[in-house]
Amino acid sequence: MDWPTSRSRVAWWLVAVVLGAITAWILFTYVGTFVLGLFLYYVARPAYRRFRAKFGPNVAAGTALLALAVPVVLLVGYTLAIAAQELGRLQRTVDLGPLTDQLEPYLNVSEVVQDPQMLLQNSDIVNAGQLVAEGALGYVPIIGTALINLFLALAVAFYLLRDGEKLGSWVRETFSDQEEFLSVYMEVVDADLGSVYFGNILNAFAIIVVATFVYIVLNVFAPAGGIPYPALLAVLAGAASLIPVVGMKLVYVPLAVGLFARAVLEGDPLWFPVVFVVATVVFVDFIPDLVLRPYVSGRNLHVGLVMIAYVIGPLLFGWYGLFLGPLLLVVIYHFARLVLPVLIEGDGVEAIPAGTERDLEKRAEPEENDSEDGAGSEPT
Repeated sequence: MDWPTSRSRVAWWLVAVVLGAITAWILFTYVGTFVLGLFLYYVARPAYRRFRAKFGPNVAAGTALLALAVPVVLLVGYTLAIAAQELGRLQRTVDLGPLTDQLEPYLNVSEVVQDPQMLLQNSDIVNAGQLVAEGALGYVPIIGTALINLFLALAVAFYLLRDGEKLGSWVRETFSDQEEFLSVYMEVVDADLGSVYFGNILNAFAIIVVATFVYIVLNVFAPAGGIPYPALLAVLAGAASLIPVVGMKLVYVPLAVGLFARAVLEGDPLWFPVVFVVATVVFVDFIPDLVLRPYVSGRNLHVGLVMIAYVIGPLLFGWYGLFLGPLLLVVIYHFARLVLPVLIEGDGVEAIPAGTERDLEKRAEPEENDSEDGAGSEPT
């Protein structure tokens, strides 16, 4: 017996609700993997646009991920593991209070990664390798899960690079309106996500890696003491770079004052604090900011809201909150700025704030300059 049209529509809507709930459950279960994949997509997208005209979408997406996304993950992951080791040593000398329970899982896993200085000082590299293997056996399930999630994140980034335009076109055609208001909203969100992910967070990761390398090298030539916990301080500097205006100065200025004070009080040579300040300002502060400034300068978000998103995100969601917090901020901010006035007033596309299209063009300029084939923004 054929159902009436209304019943058929209700049945299909029930199917849509069930499938939507399943999809939402999957996304919620692996939300960290998906937001990491989204971040890797924005990291690799400028390189993908350069390679696409020469190599095609498949090769260009794979090459961009191998050239940018994979090294970023490996370098940052290894650096964070070393910093966790140093945090564990700090914990044994200083009471961290309630932070101890939250940091304990990360401190345990960090034991798998050996400090490079230990390998350099150990004359028997074979024994050192056996030590690494024995320590790693106890964490095979954790490491295996991490590798699977990393593979899934890279797969998400790959298919967003290759099929991002098709996905954006499908969304626009499926949920289109007469004024193409959805397209404007998607483009604004995409532009600011590119600036937040590729600009701010990648800048923080670059600072972490560069600062760790610079501080470890300085410690090789430093007098007694050197820089305490160099990798941990580098991570703090990278995190502080997300704070507007002052940024990583919150970390390296007090550290420089401490190094100068120690040199004066203990009679250490003054050249080391001076070299520390010069190396930090030039290699850690100035150069990363200069390279990534074009991708940050186009941001149209309130700096206070961005800072709150970076702080609240990890507190609410864990490690992936660093990516999920800004994502929610961008989506909610532009919904309130563009869509909510239309819903309240019902004025249509003319309710878009004046200058939105002009702001879109300004934010898209850095990525358009990187594209040889003139491809525009790819909504996610």
